[in-house]
Amino acid sequence: MPAKSVPNLLQFPDTGKLALLGRNTVTLLVLAASLAALFLILIQQHGYLFKGAYGRIPPAAVFRPATKPAAAPVQAAAIAEQERQRVIAEFLARRYRVSQDVALNFVGIAHAAGHQIELDPLLILAVMAVESRFNPIAESVAGAKGLMQIIPKYHGDKLEEFGGEKVVFDPAINIMVGAQILKEYLRRTGNLGMALQLYAGALSDDQDIYTTRVMNEKQRLQTVVKLKAAHRTEMKTASAGDEFRDGLPGR
Repeated sequence: MPAKSVPNLLQFPDTGKLALLGRNTVTLLVLAASLAALFLILIQQHGYLFKGAYGRIPPAAVFRPATKPAAAPVQAAAIAEQERQRVIAEFLARRYRVSQDVALNFVGIAHAAGHQIELDPLLILAVMAVESRFNPIAESVAGAKGLMQIIPKYHGDKLEEFGGEKVVFDPAINIMVGAQILKEYLRRTGNLGMALQLYAGALSDDQDIYTTRVMNEKQRLQTVVKLKAAHRTEMKTASAGDEFRDGLPGR
């Protein structure tokens, strides 16, 4: 009821109008109480805390799950990493004539080992390519075994952690131990070229032939990844262009 009409009510009481006003007031009070009770139930059930500036935070911030904004980027990064590893595996499978599933398994192990000990996974894969050409049961006359061509008598302490010399041909263990050896040599020398030559037992090679072979292989893998990324960008650009043209009048 408009405020200007309040004086008239006071001056000329009307029972009907007063009753109607009373019923409306009661209805509003009941509705307000109901809303307040519902709000309290939501707080009790969901444990929302109203903290922040001036002791409150906006309702939108309360009811929006905190983890959802971060979920999409994490999922996108995981998908991109899987695609990257698949591209590498396809290249290695063709180049070294191994099963694509086997190559993908080796690539995944190399990435896991590299992330764990902070060593470039592509470097690990390049060493594998030069050492064994991705033959998990390769063995040299000098006693080097497996994908990374580990010589157990020189690295028994590292193998012992995983069960001893008998597990040297296990791809996951062989890759991890080989990566640990290379990481140790890198830490000891402070130079990747020297670490690789030490890994190959070729420190006397002044021409660094082994290092050159490994780095060339690593460069090939990097090129494959870059080309795939560039191709993906071109495809996205083309797709965006098609969508734009499809939206033009007359199409």
